[in-house]
Amino acid sequence: MEKKAVDFEFVETVSQRQELLVRLGELKNQPSAQMTALQTAQQIYGYLPIEVLQVIAKELQVPLEKLYSTATFYSQFTFVPKGEYTISVCMGTACYVKGAGNILDSYETTLKIRAGKTSTDRKFTLESCRCIGACGLAPVLTVNEEVYGRLTKKKGDKVLASYQKIALEGNK
Repeated sequence: MEKKAVDFEFVETVSQRQELLVRLGELKNQPSAQMTALQTAQQIYGYLPIEVLQVIAKELQVPLEKLYSTATFYSQFTFVPKGEYTISVCMGTACYVKGAGNILDSYETTLKIRAGKTSTDRKFTLESCRCIGACGLAPVLTVNEEVYGRLTKKKGDKVLASYQKIALEGNK
């Protein structure tokens, strides 16, 4: 079912690099600039590729190992690109008991990726999470910041189909 793992090639625009350098320039000589620099870089690129970590390390004169250690400690950071649509299926107790596992399985089959992976076209990232905090709406999933609750497998499939249609239309 799962496609071969894909290593995404780092692609950077001139404007991304310029923005990063300007923002890092503002952070130089500031104590505790690492966290802000990592957050800024992830905002600009959508993830933290090694090439960007190397730039941050050089500009802030911080060892690369220290940056990596900080970035791996916090779950907000990712080292792989995310899809245009990040789908998080809640697997907390209430959601799981009410069928979230079936929805996640269906999404893995339809998207041909496992939870924690991004589709090769970088349209979709599929994640399972512990709790969204909307137990009264179980089972729940989010697509980016949009929350969908009281799902069945059929309703969940309709949600995914609507985003697939939007993604397809965006390619035209």
